[in-house]
Amino acid sequence: MSLNPNTMNSLCLLRLSAIGDVCHAVAMVQAIQRQYPELKITWVIGKLEYQLLKHLPHIEFVIFDKSQGWRSYFNLRKTLKGRHFDVLLHMQVALRATLASLAISAKTRIGFDRARAKEGQWLVTNQRVEPLTKPHVLEGFMGFAKAIGVKDLTPQWHIPVPIADTEFAQTQIKDNEKVLIICAAASKAERNWLPERYAAVASHAISKGFRVILCGGPTALEKNLAEQILQACPSKIDNLVGKTSLTQLLALLKRASLVLAPDTGPAHMAVTQGTPVIGLYAHSNPGRTGPYLSQQYVVSVYDAAIASQQRGEVKWGTRAKGHDLMKLISFESVKKKFDKVIEDYSLLLNR
Repeated sequence: MSLNPNTMNSLCLLRLSAIGDVCHAVAMVQAIQRQYPELKITWVIGKLEYQLLKHLPHIEFVIFDKSQGWRSYFNLRKTLKGRHFDVLLHMQVALRATLASLAISAKTRIGFDRARAKEGQWLVTNQRVEPLTKPHVLEGFMGFAKAIGVKDLTPQWHIPVPIADTEFAQTQIKDNEKVLIICAAASKAERNWLPERYAAVASHAISKGFRVILCGGPTALEKNLAEQILQACPSKIDNLVGKTSLTQLLALLKRASLVLAPDTGPAHMAVTQGTPVIGLYAHSNPGRTGPYLSQQYVVSVYDAAIASQQRGEVKWGTRAKGHDLMKLISFESVKKKFDKVIEDYSLLLNR
């Protein structure tokens, strides 16, 4: 390639959203930083995602606030006016990201391979990562680090949180306390499991000596689902839905014994903290979007769902459609995974 990685002084990373994806991107960024500790990195990121990652060391963040509409593109251009980067890592396949990239001046502009460079991305890049047949999102991101010469692609995460947020988590979860955190809600209601089944898992966990905490954001969807779970569970559950910042939630996930979640950002946040995750999947392929270090604990009906909708070879990343697919995930299958995590992490849970 024309780029000589050893002559790079500045790098711009374009990845605006979402929470789970930026968690994957952190592993890639920190792999770059390990090999090129002097490289100046600027990350163009979404407003919400910035709240989670704003304490990352040695990274300049430029916020792209999509809620501003067309003004967001003009504001980005104004912020970056007169600046030139040695390389741009264009890591988001979305029309708004393609348009946003026009405000970033860089001689080397690396995007996805042709099969994945949708939404016009291939029009605004001049180099591509190596194609991968069936990559996890994280592995696809690591292709960008590889493209600039990074050798060690082992995912590692260090996402700092303020001391006050760590202390908050310590007041919520005591040392040696066994805690199951349920992050029940995804961004779309159809990807949420049934509240009575979440409640049944909570009851099972409590019977095993666990404390159960519900966590999530402040949206009406998340609060309503939490209330339904509380009403369906005869045992006591602590409800912190809508009561934590993203960094407070990250600190809580670090102190949890395990996490139960559908295909949603907090599942991947938990992975960054080394906490095992039971992921619930029906619409998306967990091989592509599942909790990266907890694939063995995923409960998935995706294969059955997609097989009922398509014949022959299914393109990697294809989503299954339907509002009732999550009903296919049984309580018994999740209970079995819960018991497996307890067995596998027995020393951890008894610490």
